[in-house]
This record gives sequence, C-alpha cells and structure tokens, in this order.
Amino acid sequence: MNTFYTTCVNFLKNQFVINFAIISEKICNKIGIFKYKKIMDNYHLLSRINSPQDLQKLEKEQLEQVCKELRNYIIEILAETPGHLSSNLGTVELTVALHYVFNAPYDRIVWDVGHQAYVHKILTGRRKLFCTLRKLNGISGFPNPEESEYDSFIAGHASNSISAALGMAIASKLKKENRKIIAVIGDGSMTGGLAFEGLNNVSSNPNNLLIILNDNNMAIDRPVGGLSQSLVKITTSHTYNTIRYKLYTFLNNFGFIKNKRKEFILRFNNSLKALLTKQHNIFEGLNIRYLGPIDGHNIKELIKILNDIKNMTGPKLLHVRTVKGKGFKPAENKPNTWHAPGKFNPKTGKLIKIWTKNNAPLYQDVFGYTLVELSKINDNIVGITPAMITGCSMNFFKKKNPDKTFDVGIAEGHAVTFACGLAKEGIIPFCNIYSSFMQRAYDNIIHDAALQNLNIVLCLDRAGLVGEDGVTHHGTLDLAYLNCIPNITVAAPMNEIDLRNLMFTAIQPNKGVFAIRYPKGKGKLKNWNCSFKILPVGKGRKLKEGKKIAVISIGTIGNSVKEAIHLVEKLNLNVAHYDMIYLKPIDEELLHEIGGNYQYIIVIEDGTVKGGLGTAVVEFMFHNRYTPKIKQIGVPDKFIPHGTINELHELCGMDVKSIVKCLIEI
Repeated sequence: MNTFYTTCVNFLKNQFVINFAIISEKICNKIGIFKYKKIMDNYHLLSRINSPQDLQKLEKEQLEQVCKELRNYIIEILAETPGHLSSNLGTVELTVALHYVFNAPYDRIVWDVGHQAYVHKILTGRRKLFCTLRKLNGISGFPNPEESEYDSFIAGHASNSISAALGMAIASKLKKENRKIIAVIGDGSMTGGLAFEGLNNVSSNPNNLLIILNDNNMAIDRPVGGLSQSLVKITTSHTYNTIRYKLYTFLNNFGFIKNKRKEFILRFNNSLKALLTKQHNIFEGLNIRYLGPIDGHNIKELIKILNDIKNMTGPKLLHVRTVKGKGFKPAENKPNTWHAPGKFNPKTGKLIKIWTKNNAPLYQDVFGYTLVELSKINDNIVGITPAMITGCSMNFFKKKNPDKTFDVGIAEGHAVTFACGLAKEGIIPFCNIYSSFMQRAYDNIIHDAALQNLNIVLCLDRAGLVGEDGVTHHGTLDLAYLNCIPNITVAAPMNEIDLRNLMFTAIQPNKGVFAIRYPKGKGKLKNWNCSFKILPVGKGRKLKEGKKIAVISIGTIGNSVKEAIHLVEKLNLNVAHYDMIYLKPIDEELLHEIGGNYQYIIVIEDGTVKGGLGTAVVEFMFHNRYTPKIKQIGVPDKFIPHGTINELHELCGMDVKSIVKCLIEI
C-alpha cells in the first residue's frame, strides 16, 4: 500500500513539474515574441528581410538605411547577448553587397574567421534567432552548414577559406555549373600558412574564384609581418584598370585569347600595371588578378564593382578596406577591447562587469604574471604567440620584455617551429597557443620539437570545454592527441598554484617538450602568488583516503570532484581522490596503489574519453591484471555544441551534481 501511495505521489509531482515547465515555456515564448516585435518596430527595412531574395527586392538607395539598421540591431542584441562585436560592425556593407549581387546559397560565399559573419546570418533567415546567439540550443557564433544551407563551409579557425573555395570552384567547373564562388578572408587570416598554400594552388588551376580580402588593419591584435605592411601600400590606378579592361575585351572579342595565351597575356597585363603604378604585389606575382583597394563602407561602389567582376574569368582578388568597429565609436577607438566585449551599455559604450564573489584571477593572467617572474630567474626565456598576445595575457610579459616577445600572426605551425629554432640555440621559448588552435601545429610538435627532444614549453590556453564559442573552439582533444607522442611531458594543473609550479618545472634542465594545458576563465584561489617549487615529472598525489571507491582526475575538473566527494561524505560514503597532474609520463606507482586497493574506479577528465586519462588508466589496469570496475567521465565521442561552460559540463555529466549521482549509484 505504501509503495502504491508513493508511486502515485511521485507521478502527480512529475505531472505538475511537466505542466509547469510547459506553461512557463509558453509564457517565456510570448514574452520573447512581444519583446522581439517591440525591438523590430525600430527596424523598418530590416524587419522585411528574411532572405537574400528579400534584400534584392530593395532599391539600391535603400541599402544605406539597411546597413544602418543592421549596425544598430547588432549593437542592441550583443549588448545583452555577448558575442564578437567590432569585427561584425566592420563587415556590414560588404556582406549586404555580397548578398545583393550574388545568388546565395547557389553561389557559395565562404567566410574566413567566421566571427565576422553575423550580418550574413541575419540576412539569411536567422534574424529572429539572433538573440539566441552562442546560447545552448541557439545559433552558433560561426558559420556551420548544419545550421543553414547559406553557410557554405565551417569557419571557426583562420585561413581555410581560399583552399575550401578553390575546391568548390573546381567542383563547379567539373560539374559544368555556373556557380560563383567567393572566399572572404580577413581579420588577420592572410598570415596563415594555409592561405598561402591556397593562393599558390589558385594560380596553377583554371578557375574563376573571387577572393575578397577584408583588410581592416587588425586581427584580434594588430597584424604583424611584411604582408600586412605591403597591403597598406598596394594601389591600383583608375587609368590602369580602364586600359586593362578595354585591352582584354578587345582581344577576347576578336578571339585572340586562347588557353595557351592566357598566362602570357596575364603576365603582360601585370607588367603593364607595374609600369603605370610603379608597384607590384604578391597576388599578381601569383597570376591572380588584383583589384583595389576600395572603400569597404561605400555600399554603392561595392555593388558596382562586384557586378563588374562577377562574370570575369580567371582568379581575382578584390582588396576591400574596412574599419573594425565601424559605426560605434568605442569599438572604432579600441577594436581589440571590443572584439568580444561581453555585456555593455549601447548608449554610453560602458562595459558592464558581471559581479562575482570569486576574486580569483583568470588562468591566462596567472600565466602572464608568472612568465614575467620566471624571466627574472632565467634570462633565456622568451614568449611566442600567434596573434593572441592579449588573449593569452602575454602582454604582461611584453611590457617588461618587448625584445623577447614574438607575435607571429595567425600562424600556429610556424610559432612552434620558430620556437624549436630558438630552443636549438639554448633559448627557452614559452609558446602559448589556444588548445584547439594547437591542433593546426600537430606535425610541427611531432617533427620539429619531439623528434629532436627540444626544450620548448607549450602552454595550451582554453583547454577543455570553452563555452559559447562552441564546437570549433573547444579544447577537448589535446590530452589524447599529445599522449601518443614520444619525448613529451603532458601536464594539467588543478589550480593556479599548480600552473605556476608547472611553468617553473618546465624551465628546469633537460625537460624536452613540456605541454601544460589549462582552462578558460577563473580559478578558485585568491592567494595564488606563492613561491615556486618543482612538481616532480610523472608524479601525482593522493588528495584524500577512501574505501572501495577511488576517483582519479586530472586538471581543474578535480575541483568539481573535490566538491562532490565532500557532499557524499554526508551520506557516509568514503571516497578516495587522486590528482594525477601528469598524463605523460603517468604515475604508475600511484596506479598500482589504486588498482590493488579499490573495487571501483571513476576517471574524470575535461577532455575526450577516447585516448585521454581514462584510456591510459584502463590500459594500465588491464596490462597489470587489476580487475576493478572502471567508469569514465569526460567529453563523449562527439562534437559538443555551444553553451555556457556549466551547461556543457552538465551535458557531459561532469558537473558536481552529476558526479555526486555517479558516486551514489556506483
């Protein structure tokens, strides 16, 4: 009878919860719709655009107003829903012009560094969803073909647009289609090696690819290198363009331009341009027709030029000059600060700081300040980063050591091999690259660093699940992809003090390749700036004794484990906790202790369950004939969407509540 009564009560409770959730959702949706309609009352033209076809129905004279409304809409939404602001304000006119002239999605627009494609999303049927940007189950902050047919190619990392677009252009030719293919590259992406590989191949294959170089004179930090300097100097005279066009038209009309003569004529025209303008550039050196630079905020000029060149045969590059943060003075004045500013007041331009009880520093700041301290201990230390000098807080080091700080631009592979060259001559380079970006330097780590056992320190910022930037930016694969490389140490600190001590350990003699991964965001400790001590390589630590159940963790996820174990102690569960610190070399002595004393093992890591700590523990137990029951908690074998870090941890079952549940049910 009691069981029946309990079942009925639980059923009624569940029904109430379900009904309440449904009613709440309906109320929230109505409030959201009402709020959205109120917002759209201020956008008379934009509210009528649900596709590029709607945009094309407007008169050209109306497009300036569309651009104005787009800017205001982006500012209004991003003030409440944080995202990438300044880069998108700079591409408003360019995006409007592209969708006004070309026939997407049949014509392919391939974006590079997809954080500049918000206007593209708004114009391609996602205006109503824009307020869900970067939220769990909302739209992504980057182009993604799974989200929309208008997103031709995924674009979270830089420099891939030219190669992908060239593939599409060649495919269109093979299939005898008349598709127009456009690659939009910019925001520092042209410094990436893949972009140069693509350019080289563009010149050697017959195609009609249009490359648009969005030159805003900025990456996330200011671009560096000879290319960025030469872009400012490149000019194309009106006289040259007029002569060249008339000459080409004349020769083509009379049948003088045949396949065998095209290269000769192109080289002749490039020479003509060099003679008239007294300048030459890398693109025409690769037989890619160069046009520009033009004003990227003059919508009428953009449309005219795009219409003029869209049917032009052969590869061509249109150089467009834009202003990052255009139309919002605070972002124009400090585009790097306003790259991804968080919440702000759209009227005053004042950033809104989210109040938090946690006064601990960001992990990236701990890295930056610690690097400054270490440079006082060892004069051979230098810092290297690929265009993320403020993002990884190496600006602290640069302020004290400007001659020993190297921002190499968006070129992760080069950053690692450059570090190897320095290490070969006795310098100790700290090469700081975001975890997901380090994937692009994988061969360099293996071939140039590990193979020669060079002493370089790889600092993998933004390791684990990073939150709203989503699938292209999660650093969940690093433990697995580094663990299989010989001559490498792989470590993950549980807190800020560990990070400092691992950096100190890494500069000790004969350490070889030393990789340290740490997460995005704040730690837990207020008093983290303590004296250094060496953390012996390959040695973990027992944090708590226990019976029957042992939890093995690595990295900052260990703090969630610690909290969960504290909670289950109230239920008389005595759980042991081990922090491995090092994945490679792994502490086998500690694993022998665990294997011989515990019936149940839970392995928790904020990385993929395939190939990481869990895999290493399972292999060790099997080879040493220990037979505990093992459960792995981590990122499942799939790509995880965007959302807050807490939401994604819950999704993967690695939040405190999920760990508690696992400990209780084991």
